[in-house]
Amino acid sequence: MEHYIVSARKYRPSTFASVVGQPALTATLKNAIASDRLAHAYLFCGSRGVGKTSCARIFAKTINCENPGPDGEACNNCSSCAAFNEGRSLNVVELDAASHNSIEDIRSMIEQVQLPPTQGRYRVFIIDEVHMLSTSAFNAFLKTLEEPPSYVIFILATTEKHKIIPTILSRCQIYDFNRITVRDMVDHLSYVARNEGITADPAALAVIAGKADGAMRDALSIFDQVAASSRGNITYQSTIDNLNVLDHAYYKRLIDAFLSNNVPEALLIYKQIRDKGFDSQFFVNGLALYIRDLMLASGQQTLPMLEVPDQMRAEMAATASRCRPEFLYKAMDLCNETDLNYRQASNKQFLVELMLIKLCQPLSPSHSDSGDGEGQLKPIAAFTEPHGVEPQPLRRQSAQPQPVASAPSPAPASYDIRPLEPMVAAEPRPAMTARPRLRTPELSLRKTLTRPEDAVDAAAPHADVRSASYTDAAVTDSWQSYIQSHNTARLLINIMRNCSPVRTGDDSFRVEVENDIQLNLLNDNLSDITSYLRDAVINDNITLDAVIKNGPSSPKTWTEREVLDHMKRTNPDFGAFVDDFNLTLL
Repeated sequence: MEHYIVSARKYRPSTFASVVGQPALTATLKNAIASDRLAHAYLFCGSRGVGKTSCARIFAKTINCENPGPDGEACNNCSSCAAFNEGRSLNVVELDAASHNSIEDIRSMIEQVQLPPTQGRYRVFIIDEVHMLSTSAFNAFLKTLEEPPSYVIFILATTEKHKIIPTILSRCQIYDFNRITVRDMVDHLSYVARNEGITADPAALAVIAGKADGAMRDALSIFDQVAASSRGNITYQSTIDNLNVLDHAYYKRLIDAFLSNNVPEALLIYKQIRDKGFDSQFFVNGLALYIRDLMLASGQQTLPMLEVPDQMRAEMAATASRCRPEFLYKAMDLCNETDLNYRQASNKQFLVELMLIKLCQPLSPSHSDSGDGEGQLKPIAAFTEPHGVEPQPLRRQSAQPQPVASAPSPAPASYDIRPLEPMVAAEPRPAMTARPRLRTPELSLRKTLTRPEDAVDAAAPHADVRSASYTDAAVTDSWQSYIQSHNTARLLINIMRNCSPVRTGDDSFRVEVENDIQLNLLNDNLSDITSYLRDAVINDNITLDAVIKNGPSSPKTWTEREVLDHMKRTNPDFGAFVDDFNLTLL
């Protein structure tokens, strides 16, 4: 029985032509070999699984090939190529810097550099993950890297170029590898599937390629996993089930709910997604990416940027044509805001549901919440009154007595209603009788035109004004008590800690702050603070006023610029250092 080899090893590139997704880079390397213009050190940079080490091996084999082809490829038939393919070539030395990163390892490699090749023209030293070398190892390697023997070529590979010291970078030719596109990965996976006798749906291969995130090696590993679970028949459904990928159909249904302002439908779709076991933050990020793709699909210039099959690209373009740009921009902003706040939220499900509700009202709130016009709040169908039943508006009860239908009573002789004649229908006055004089309340135009709200306030009984005696210390203690009970309002309590109320009259107190910003923030909360102090000392006559302090500001409230200026004035050497190096605050 033939031993099974995973696809990532079995289909590892052995020629420049078989390298996936790096046509410009491989063409440059082949031209350098064909023209015999080889550098003594190369640095291959790029993310994982894009072919850095594979290209280094192909390059090492090709430069020692005895009969290279006209296209710059190795012949794979000569003794040098055969030794390399069988893994017994002494001309190629590989070092894993992740596990051999000490100065002793580099010194051992430098000793091997002194040995000339036994076969072929060059000895090639491939150092993978070179950024893992220690500082002392880098320093020990510098001299040899700059002036190696004529028969030695170094190829360094790294995923993190920024971690390599500049002296190493300056001694190498640098090649940056691209992330492999979804289209290139789908084409290569289709080739692998045909060779292995596996049927694969292009949409399923696109899901695998998207999951690989630009790494061909990861794509081949995922391909093997899905092929094993589906017994050689890779379908779209089996792929998303095996990889626990959220189907784009859910996102499309959500877009339909957003565009129709259907809040209940959006919440139900989110519940279905949670019931399938998907993490809410994973869902939010997936929705944000889908909306971003819709934005790209809405324009002919950006449509090719979508790394999806042609059929899916056409479907997304049709969906995007129904979305206004303002909706897409607002939706992306809401998804991003939810993702940023997700970790701090105590109720994460509520946070996501609130995002969905806002997405169903993407252009609201606006100046009017009537529900009329473009961009206004729309009624939620599931929460409105049944058809044909008109909701009854809430009415404020007035404290004024309602008039009772009865016969008009005779007015006293001293009662004059002439000022109200334009508003009250005139009636003949009945004759005076000997009945006892009735006490009639005075009427005025102001009372007649009183609003119902004012009538309610007027009818409410007035509470007694508290006026207990208190001391300045009691007010100060109440001020500190307010600070302790509102420790979450950090900006406010920081201001209150640096000031204290000072009596300016019988029950008047003043608070002095440093600047306008502190004054505005304190004034916004002054009513609440005053009410708290009144309750604490049981006196409703207390008034509190905030003003800006005259004179220089306290060092406690200095800005970063003021702190820097003070340090420069008090320490001339520090000031000269800042000026000489032209340092600025960030």
